[in-house]
Amino acid sequence: MAHRILTGIKPTGQLTLGNYLGVLKHLPKIQNDGESFIFIADLHALTLPIEPNDLKQNSIDIAAFYLAAGLDPNKATLFLQSSVSTHAELNAIMQNYLYMGELSRMTQFKDKSSKMNQNSIGLGLFAYPVLMACDIILYDADIVPVGEDQVQHVELTRDLVNRFNNRYGETLVLPKAVMQKVGARIMSLSDPNKKMSKSDPKGDIYLKDDLKTIRKKIMSAVTDMGDEIKYDQVNKPGISNLLTIYACCKDLTIQEAENQFKECHRYGDFKKAVADAVCDELEPFQKRYQEIIENKSYIDVLKQGAIKAKKVADATLIKVKKKVGLLDVE
Repeated sequence: MAHRILTGIKPTGQLTLGNYLGVLKHLPKIQNDGESFIFIADLHALTLPIEPNDLKQNSIDIAAFYLAAGLDPNKATLFLQSSVSTHAELNAIMQNYLYMGELSRMTQFKDKSSKMNQNSIGLGLFAYPVLMACDIILYDADIVPVGEDQVQHVELTRDLVNRFNNRYGETLVLPKAVMQKVGARIMSLSDPNKKMSKSDPKGDIYLKDDLKTIRKKIMSAVTDMGDEIKYDQVNKPGISNLLTIYACCKDLTIQEAENQFKECHRYGDFKKAVADAVCDELEPFQKRYQEIIENKSYIDVLKQGAIKAKKVADATLIKVKKKVGLLDVE
C-alpha cells in the first residue's frame, strides 16, 4: 500500500534557510514517496497575534516557495488549510478526545505561554495540537515529515488515534513522524545554541534576502575557539551549524563535509565556501519564486488543491461522525 504523506508550514514571519533545508528542499522527493498533501497552515497562524496583511503575504510566499522548490501539482495536492472547512469541523469533534493535562504538557505551549501574560493566552494556542492532529487524521497520513519541535505533537496525534480506535473500532490511520537525518535543526548564525526561527534579522537567513545580504550574514556568523573545521555541537556549535548548512546544500553527510575541510584552518575560507554553497542553492530557487509571484500561477494551484483535499477530508469526517453517533439527515 502506498504511503499517505502530509506536511505543512505555518505562515508566521518570513521563511528562513532552516525552512528551506528542513522542508522545501525535500519536496521533490516527498511527493514521489507516496500520495502527498502539502498545505499552508494559515489557521494555525492565528494562534498568536498577526497582522492580516502579513498573514496574507506570508501565505502567498509559502505557496510560491512550495512551487519554486519543485512541488508538482500533478503529483502532490497543495492547498490552504482554511480553504478546507473540514479541518475546523473535525477539530470540533476531536477536541473532546484529548485532555487538558496532555495539552498543558506540550513543550511549545509551555515555551510560548511562559513569555506571555497569563491572562492573555488564547485558547487556540493551548488547543493547537488538536487542530494539528486533525490535519493529519483527515488525510489518513501515515508519514508526517516534521521538524524536531513538532515530533511531540505527532506523538500526541498517535495517542489520539489509538484512543479513538480503541473506543470505536479501527477508523483512523496511525501516523509516524519522520525527520531529515541532516538539517532537521538549523541554528541561528548569531547564536548557534538557538534555532533559526524567523525572528532574528542578524542570525536568520531569510529566503527573500538578496544573495549579497545572505553572503554577508554567513561571513559574519559566530564561530568558535581554535581553527579546526570539526563537527562538535558542544564545543564548536557555530562551526557545527555551518557544517550542517554546507552538508545540506551539497547533499553530503556531516562526515563527508568534514572531510572536505580537513586541510582548511582558516574560518574565513570555510565561511566563504559555505556562503558559495548557500548562494548556489538559493539563486535558482529565488528566480523561480519571482516568476511564480509575477504570473500568480499559485492561485489556480491552491484552488484545485483545495477541491482535491476536501474530497479526501470529507470522507474521513463522514466516517468519524458515523462512529461517534452524529445523526446524518442529508
